[in-house]
Amino acid sequence: MDAPEPDWQALRTRARAAAATSYAPYSNVTVGAAALTSLGTIIEGANVENASYGLTLCAECALLGDLVRNGGGQLVAVAVVAGDGEPLTPCGRCRQLLFEHGGPQLLIDQGELRAPVRLSALLPDAFGPNDLGARSQT
Repeated sequence: MDAPEPDWQALRTRARAAAATSYAPYSNVTVGAAALTSLGTIIEGANVENASYGLTLCAECALLGDLVRNGGGQLVAVAVVAGDGEPLTPCGRCRQLLFEHGGPQLLIDQGELRAPVRLSALLPDAFGPNDLGARSQT
């Protein structure tokens, strides 16, 4: 089955709406994410801060919870935006989390003026589920 073609404008719009639902009382940096799945659905997530800072959940974490909650599939394309509506590139931790559910071909939005980038360019030589069996002791 071929992956559906992403509508980047629709993903950005949904990510902006998700950012408006963020819980960010400490940094005041709201972040929203929206993604197209291989099943053709759009999922969303927003960042949820915590007073301990280290327990803060990025919007991409919430997005993955929405992916699992809505029946799964693989991620095809992801748009992440800040409260100002402009794109953000996922942090290193989130790149690894996205890799688990989208793989190296996952498209990451870079905004209206730049072409999307594949996750493999942002996370080269990533460690993933396929490495677990192949790298275990016999």
